[in-house]
Amino acid sequence: MREDRRTALAVTAVGLAAFVVLAVVLVPWHPVPGGVPAPAPAGEFFTRSELQRGEDYATGARWLSWSSLAVSLVVAALLGFTRAGARLVSRLPGRWWAQVVVAVLLVGLAGRLATLPFSVLLRRRALEAGLSTQPWPAYAVDLLKGFAVDAGVTALAVVLLVGLARRLPRLWPAVAGALLAALVLVGSFLYPLLFEPLFNDFTPLPDGELRSQVLALADTEGVQVDDVLVADASRRTTTLNAYVSGFGSSRRVVVYDNLVATTSGVQQREVLAVVAHELAHARHDDVLTGSLLGAAGALAGVGLLALLAGGRGGVADPRRVPRVLALLAVAMLLVSPVENGISRQLETRADVDALRATGDPEGLVALQQDLARRSLADLTPPAWSQWWFGSHPTTLVRIAIARQLGEQLDRSSR
Repeated sequence: MREDRRTALAVTAVGLAAFVVLAVVLVPWHPVPGGVPAPAPAGEFFTRSELQRGEDYATGARWLSWSSLAVSLVVAALLGFTRAGARLVSRLPGRWWAQVVVAVLLVGLAGRLATLPFSVLLRRRALEAGLSTQPWPAYAVDLLKGFAVDAGVTALAVVLLVGLARRLPRLWPAVAGALLAALVLVGSFLYPLLFEPLFNDFTPLPDGELRSQVLALADTEGVQVDDVLVADASRRTTTLNAYVSGFGSSRRVVVYDNLVATTSGVQQREVLAVVAHELAHARHDDVLTGSLLGAAGALAGVGLLALLAGGRGGVADPRRVPRVLALLAVAMLLVSPVENGISRQLETRADVDALRATGDPEGLVALQQDLARRSLADLTPPAWSQWWFGSHPTTLVRIAIARQLGEQLDRSSR
């Protein structure tokens, strides 16, 4: 066995072992006391017209998204698993690192152009349904920003891979795997500081009753909060959301401005339910958990890449860049069920903790109803699609959890 293959096997084994250990230790596999209940009956919480409207919108959006994914994989495969990509790179001028950067840009651009019609159709549906408020020029600018960020980060990672493979032909999988794992952690820390401001402006949640209640919730959940930020999301969307990003000194809890606006129609108890959910993520350092799992996955991925992208020259040959990107695209699809399954567990725990902090199951139920109505959510998605692509529990499962925990709270208070 070649020395680099031995190194690749060792790196893969270490990365997978680290991922499994981290997942066992950090992921809440049984977050709901008494177990996750069956989905709540849809008819008890939504009208027939609401159910039909959500299903109609989500079904069309799902097929467009699946089609876009299929086209992007076909483009990646044509460039990566045939001679077309290698021929393209061989015609590029400049030194090897310049060829790598240009190759990443060209492959990424080919994929974006091929899937652009689906993106446009998805946006048209969102506009027609009243889910988006962003003008087309601003939408185009965001697309360009997103492509620039994705291409820049990918180019940096691939240049690192190719450069190390050229310099350290035997040990490059170990060195590259360790460096990319470190970059995942650093990137998670820097993302809210460097990249989020490219797409939104953030202001502190103003002083007042809501801010006081948010800080009181943070005390209840044992979370140190220096500030809660409001993002100007209403210039882009009408849907409601909040999130937590970063960790350590870059950790931030962000709520959409249309969630806290007095004209949004959202009751204050629903806002507190959202914030309590995000504070629960911060309390458990879920972003750090995801980053550590991502770092272990990156380590294992580099080892697998070294095993699969063999042949003459291997990863060290810039002409193999399209193949590296194609393998990455396939890998991201294949690991989606694992990634989203873990995400659902973390989201479920955040719901449970939020309910314990607020003591208001009705508020959480009302929140889920409002979120589903405003986003035209499909309340009964195909089971396989939810398993593969669903990053959150379904609306009806979250409502059922709130009802179950509410009943438990009632019994314990008697």
